[in-house]
Amino acid sequence: MKITNIDVIVTCPGRNYVAIKIHTDSPGLYGVGDATLNGRELSVAAALRDHMIPLLIGRDPDQVEDIWQMLFRGAYWRGGPVLMTALAAIDMALWDIKGKRAGMPVYSLLGGRTRTGALAYTHAGGQNFTEVEDSVRRAIAKGFKVVRAQVAIPGNVGTYGIGGSSLAGAAQWTNQPAEWGDGGPLPQVEKWEPSAYMRTIPALFDHLRSTIGFDTELFHDVHERLTPIQAARLGRDLEPHRILFLEDPIRPEHKESFRLIRNHTLTPLAMGELFHSRWDCLPLLTEQLIDYIRCDIGHTGGITEAKKIAAIAESFHIQTAWHGPGDIGPATHAANVHLDIALANFGVQEMVFFSDQVHEVFPGAPVFENGMLNVSDAPGLGVDIHEDAAAKYPYQRAYLPTTRRADGSVHDW
Repeated sequence: MKITNIDVIVTCPGRNYVAIKIHTDSPGLYGVGDATLNGRELSVAAALRDHMIPLLIGRDPDQVEDIWQMLFRGAYWRGGPVLMTALAAIDMALWDIKGKRAGMPVYSLLGGRTRTGALAYTHAGGQNFTEVEDSVRRAIAKGFKVVRAQVAIPGNVGTYGIGGSSLAGAAQWTNQPAEWGDGGPLPQVEKWEPSAYMRTIPALFDHLRSTIGFDTELFHDVHERLTPIQAARLGRDLEPHRILFLEDPIRPEHKESFRLIRNHTLTPLAMGELFHSRWDCLPLLTEQLIDYIRCDIGHTGGITEAKKIAAIAESFHIQTAWHGPGDIGPATHAANVHLDIALANFGVQEMVFFSDQVHEVFPGAPVFENGMLNVSDAPGLGVDIHEDAAAKYPYQRAYLPTTRRADGSVHDW
């Protein structure tokens, strides 16, 4: 069997997605992968079309590991979000082909089920504590047993995550009017200061635990905005509230900073959304500096790399919590759940409810029921792409927001 052609499909059913379809010389046998990188979609599409796809025509799609190594190491230039997202799409599509050829779902090829479903979490947010409480209660009513809680910070503008699940799964960010450049859309600019944030978040969880109680697992996403000592203080302040974990407390570049945080709080820590390979994860795993590894399978080279990261994590009592927002496509969400239900050290899975337009283009996304996500027993990943539907939704330039401090300096969004 040989790869004969690979299609790259860019579409915007509410937000931009990039998908690939790997065709083979076996009639009707193809694989689907997700190559979406929010705000840099066309860069990934170009990397695929101009550099990676020519290397794959005529290759045996069964050689998943060898193709992965060739694309990662053989090209000399390696790593980074664009190349690893492109590689992840190819890897997913090859696993999809392998499952379809075997007549088995991907989770069976990974060792079979270890659980009946993947415990899932959703996002709750609001402008004040009462709105967040109401958002959490709506999530509980839908069956969620784990909820992430975010709240607007007084004096700040556009606080991350306050839109809750409705924003997380809805259309991409609305861009503000252009003031420079080519006149097209530009990133939203949020304003953020740490002092008010450091006071507000512990108070939010004071409110939630006093009203919601401790039966629902709650946690919070810092989104890489704190210094190590600020993160340590916040973790200590949140200890009485027994949150599931404090997510992405600091920037990803200097992993050793987690030693300081770990030495000052017993609040569990999660990290990995901006990592791109197992080597990014290694010091946090081998030194047990975090409790949950939460890489994005779609940005770290796909299933082949994720299962290796999970294996290392298992050796150090660390659980998985793969990234699963609305700005990655259904194929990555399916890959998440196939791994979740096969891994021994699965922890929890982020998820969103996709719009009807997304389901129209990408049928077969994981299904949520009774607090858990599941995939079908269809061979492969179970996700398809309808190219005619994708063509109805052309690409629209869009960016993630940026953040600035009160003095105008750039901060981490």
